[in-house]
Amino acid sequence: MIKAEQQASWIQQQLNQAQKALPGGDIDWLNDSRRQARQSLSRLPVLDRKLEAWRYTSVEALMNTPFVAVSDDPSIVERFNLEALGLPATDAYRLVFINGRWVEHLSALDGLPEGVQVDSLRDRLVNDPQSLALWLGQVARHDTNVFTALNSALIEDGLYLHLDAGVILDKPVEVVHFCCADELPIAVQPRNLVVIDSGASATLVEYFVSEKQEQYFHNMIYEIVVGEKASLNHYRIQNEAKRAFHLSNLYLSQDADSHYQGVTLAFGGAWARTDYHTSFRRPGADCQLAGLYTVGDQQLTDFHLDVHHNVPGCTSREQFKGILYGNGRAVFDGYVLVEKDAQQSNAELTNDNLMLTRNAEIDTKPQLVIHADDVKCSHGTTVGQIEPEQIFYLRSRGIDAQQAYRMLSLGFAGEVIDTIQLEPVREFAYDTLKQTLSHAIEGR
Repeated sequence: MIKAEQQASWIQQQLNQAQKALPGGDIDWLNDSRRQARQSLSRLPVLDRKLEAWRYTSVEALMNTPFVAVSDDPSIVERFNLEALGLPATDAYRLVFINGRWVEHLSALDGLPEGVQVDSLRDRLVNDPQSLALWLGQVARHDTNVFTALNSALIEDGLYLHLDAGVILDKPVEVVHFCCADELPIAVQPRNLVVIDSGASATLVEYFVSEKQEQYFHNMIYEIVVGEKASLNHYRIQNEAKRAFHLSNLYLSQDADSHYQGVTLAFGGAWARTDYHTSFRRPGADCQLAGLYTVGDQQLTDFHLDVHHNVPGCTSREQFKGILYGNGRAVFDGYVLVEKDAQQSNAELTNDNLMLTRNAEIDTKPQLVIHADDVKCSHGTTVGQIEPEQIFYLRSRGIDAQQAYRMLSLGFAGEVIDTIQLEPVREFAYDTLKQTLSHAIEGR
C-alpha cells in the first residue's frame, strides 16, 4: 500500500523536474491555474485502497518508478517511422506527438477548411494564449486526484482542436501519440483541448503507440466541449508497450441537443486506466460511451465512468466489454447519477466480461443512482466463460478448438468494435484484436 510520505516525495520529484521549462510563464491566468493545482497536490488524499475509486487499482508500482521529465532529444524524432507502426491508411488531417510534444514536420494539416483550428497547445500558449483563456481549465477539475492536479500544474503541450459554429469537418483528425524512453523511464503529461461550437461536427481518431519494451507514464487529460446541436465522434485505440503506465482522464461537457460518441479500445500497457467524467449543461444531449479491453499476463486495465444527468431529457448509453486471459486483471467502475430535476432521462449501463482462463480476475461495479421518478434507466453486468457446447458445435463442423475460441471471442467483441464508423479504423481494431487473441488462446 502506498504511504503519504512516498506519494508526496514522488509528486515533488515530478514537479521539480518538469516545471522549469514550462511555456506561458508570463501568462497570469495560466500561472494562477498552475498554482492552484500545485496547492491541491498537498491537500488531496493518498491514492490507497481506502479511496473507493482506487480500491482495486494500486499505484504502488507506478510511484515506485523514478520517472524523469521529457528531454529535447532530436534523435528520437529523427528515427521515428510512422509507416513502421502499421496504422491504417485513413484520409485524414494528422498530428504526431512524440513524448507528448507536437512534431510539426511529421504532421499533415494542409487544406483545413475555414473555421477549423488544429494546433499544438504549446504553440497556442506562446503565440495566442487568449484563444485558450475561455476554455482551458474550465471543464477538467484539478482537484479530482493527484494525477489530474499534477497534469494541471505542468500544462505544456497537447492537442488543440476548435471548430467554429456550423463547420462540418470534411475529414477526420488523426492524432498519433508515440512514446519512446531511451534510457530512463519518462513521465509525459499531455493536455488536450477540444471545442466543437454549436452546429459543428467532427471525427477525432487517436492512436497510442510505442516501442515494444519502453517504460513510461502517460498521464493525459482531455477537456471536451460540445456545443448546442454539435457532434463529435471520438475513437481511441491504446496499444502501448507492456511496461507502460497509461492514464487518461476525459472531461466532457455537452450543450443542448448535442451528440458525443466515445469509443476506447485498450489492448496494451502494464497498467492502464481510463476515466470518463460526463456532464450535461442543457436538455436533449446524447452521450454514447463504449469500450473494449483485453487483459493478459502482468496487465491491469481499469475503466471508470462518472456520468452525471443533472438536467432533463438527456440520454446516455455506456457499453463496455472485456476479454481476460492468463493472470490478467481488469476493473470496471461505472457510476451514473440521475438528479432529482433530471426528469425524462434515459440511461443504460452494461459491462460484460469473457474469461478465457481461470486465473484472470475482474472487479466490476456498475452503479445507477436515481433521484428522479420519470426516467428510463437500466444497468447490469455479466462475467462468464465460453460454453463447452459452443466449442463442441463449431468443432463438429470441422473448426479446430483454437479457431473456435477465436471466432466466439471476436463475435463477443464485435458489438463494441462495430460502433466505429470509419471502416479503416474498424478493420485496424479487428486486426489488433486478432493478434491479441492469437497470443491469448495459444497460451490457454
